[in-house]
Amino acid sequence: MTDTTGNTAGSTEETRRNMTDRAREAATDAAGTAREMAEDQTRRAKTVVAEEVGGVAHALRKAADDLREGSPQERTFAQIAETLADVSETIRGKDVGEMVHEANLVARRHPLTFLGGAALLGFAAVRFAKASGGHPQESHARRDYTPAPSVPASPGAAAGGPAE
Repeated sequence: MTDTTGNTAGSTEETRRNMTDRAREAATDAAGTAREMAEDQTRRAKTVVAEEVGGVAHALRKAADDLREGSPQERTFAQIAETLADVSETIRGKDVGEMVHEANLVARRHPLTFLGGAALLGFAAVRFAKASGGHPQESHARRDYTPAPSVPASPGAAAGGPAE
């Protein structure tokens, strides 16, 4: 009986090890898949942000072109447009970790510039959100609302008499 008990204990230990190894492999695979998905989402978001910032830069360039040549507004818009175009290219070319590090440095060195940039990005995000769908409940409510057609009452019905 000692052989059977020892053999069963050894078999149980081997089964436990196999199950642990399989669970570890499954967790590693799941973590790898999650990391790949996160990287893909980050790349997509980075591309969208870069395109949106580039779009704002283009709009500012166009606004600068429409202003009087050499005016302070024209120069300011042109300068902001160039800066945003550079930011757009930087976003496209850098890794997210590098951008976060640089954003921290800018926030510490130039807090007002950082806040202004954050506000611009916020406006761009709102613009993007509105352009890509808006609020389906509001549009649904507006679409379903149709006022009842007004039917003119006969003069007798308004006075309480028989309708004609």
